[in-house]
Amino acid sequence: MLYLIVFLGAGIGGALRHGVNVGAARLFGYGFPFGTLIVNIAGSFLMGVLAGYFLLKPGVPQDVRLFLTTGVLGGFTTFSAFSLDAALLIERNAYGLAAGYVAGSVAASIFALFVGLALFRSGGHLP
Repeated sequence: MLYLIVFLGAGIGGALRHGVNVGAARLFGYGFPFGTLIVNIAGSFLMGVLAGYFLLKPGVPQDVRLFLTTGVLGGFTTFSAFSLDAALLIERNAYGLAAGYVAGSVAASIFALFVGLALFRSGGHLP
């Protein structure tokens, strides 16, 4: 049942992300990824709000937490989860791990994207 709750939340979050991307493109054009920037910042802010709320209200059911965080915000932007993970490392005074996580995640993700693109640019294909 929890998978269904996350699935439904992710659909809502994905639709919201698409709406922000379309709206940002209409407002600002296509020269810069404003939609993604807005989604990443808003998602991270909302993850902080929810994490703070859940700390103050520990009785919030797990299905509600999963629906809102992993589901809605996960579908809206995975950057919010990344931001929360980095913030938790910083709050634990694991500054080196936090810096490594942030730099490594960004660098490795961009590298992986280029590797994926290269598979097709070189004439290769996935099975």
